[in-house]
Amino acid sequence: MKINWKEKYRQFREWQERPYQVAPLSPEEHVCATCSTSFKGNYCPRCGQSARIGRYSFKNALLLFLDVWGLGNRGMFRTLRDLIFRPGYMIRDYLRGMQMAYFPPFKMLFLLSAVSVIVAHGVNLRGSSTDEAVNETISFIHQESEDGSLEASMSIVKWLMDIQERFPTSLTLLTVILLTTFYYLLFRKSKNIPDLRFSEFLIAMVYMANMLTIYDTLLTFLGVSPLIVSAASVLTVIPMKQLSGFSWTRTIVSMLVAIVIFYFLIVFIFGMLYGLLYAFGVFSPIAQ
Repeated sequence: MKINWKEKYRQFREWQERPYQVAPLSPEEHVCATCSTSFKGNYCPRCGQSARIGRYSFKNALLLFLDVWGLGNRGMFRTLRDLIFRPGYMIRDYLRGMQMAYFPPFKMLFLLSAVSVIVAHGVNLRGSSTDEAVNETISFIHQESEDGSLEASMSIVKWLMDIQERFPTSLTLLTVILLTTFYYLLFRKSKNIPDLRFSEFLIAMVYMANMLTIYDTLLTFLGVSPLIVSAASVLTVIPMKQLSGFSWTRTIVSMLVAIVIFYFLIVFIFGMLYGLLYAFGVFSPIAQ
């Protein structure tokens, strides 16, 4: 049987653009096990308990276990799925008010950051920390640099890695806030959301950071090279294009402009900071 890939892709595209559809109300009469209220629908109007709660099963036990970590929520799994397959459209739906269907962005950022740190520190198929691979690369570059000209650069890299390891969520959030400022100037006149506010765009950027963390965690767990993991950041062009409604060319060019300005600012800030730390003796002088 020949598969019509063109038709499959068309159906996938329709699913991508279609907003999440809430399940219809149950016509059956229910009696809440918590407050004994009789009602029709999916949730008790008095205490909010689901009408589907019944006797315990292995599935219920698993969901309760996941709930301890903030994951026993159908919205979390739906958000993970949509951030992988329809990120920009999901963010658009969330900004339009469909918030009960998806996991809160900032809460998700903290949870995913915690999971990514665990995976990066050895809970992966390779059984090794990503820091080890990066440190080996830095050591190799240092050994190949006979005149020691790269020593200062390597010390900065190690220092930044140490900050990333100690404050992963805070650094990610700070980066998102700074990037949002530059991105917003170029994407505030979105076709899909003409009156896009800065606060809304910040939420969108946090969700995009969550999407990247998902890919980063999955690739790291599979033992993929840190260089390839870092290259996955180019995937942010997909949600940005879907959210804005701009053409691929305009989306890519606008993102590149914002990133170039951002990195020039970052280099300037860290250059000044490194100079101050060097002046106070935090970094040792470069060996001649």
